[in-house]
Amino acid sequence: MNLLILFFGYLFGSFPSGYLAGRIAKGIDIRSLGSGSTGATNVLRHIGKRAAIIVFLLDVFKGVLSILLAKYLLLNDSWQVAIGLSTLIGHIWPVWLNWKGGKAVATGLGIFLGLSWQVGLATLGVFIIMITLFRIVSLASVSASLALPLIMFLSFSGSNISLPFLIVSLLAMLLVIWRHRENIVRLIRGKEPRIGQP
Repeated sequence: MNLLILFFGYLFGSFPSGYLAGRIAKGIDIRSLGSGSTGATNVLRHIGKRAAIIVFLLDVFKGVLSILLAKYLLLNDSWQVAIGLSTLIGHIWPVWLNWKGGKAVATGLGIFLGLSWQVGLATLGVFIIMITLFRIVSLASVSASLALPLIMFLSFSGSNISLPFLIVSLLAMLLVIWRHRENIVRLIRGKEPRIGQP
């Protein structure tokens, strides 16, 4: 049964919201433009703000839904994390799109909102601060991912530490950094575009 839930987690994550937005709004394959990502940032640059907001919310919802399903089934922390990871993997590497999906940020946020809404909101807060200060989405995304494990650790009270939650926060951080490796190179070179720039 639990393995079946992992499969459904992958299916949730692989729902191609950004790809569908491109096809419906402009008849384009968003993967052929810009960063090649199906995430909200690439949608914002090549389709528009309204589509990007919808894609962002849908991608967050995918993560939240998978964790809520796990909690509804009374699964323990380890299985909640496993389902969250399967959803994240589906988002990054969707079978329907030749394994070319998003960069793990919005769906990752949804997963952590589901696991611990306080951690999710605090991480979102880091993202908002960085995007407000610098207006560079990739910088805000990487900064939030770097802060995530620390925020998760600080969220534990006393000896009430969930090792699976801590491990998944580290894995999510590494996935986000890996998916943004080209952005990081451009950031170092001072060539990463800000919001509103092509």
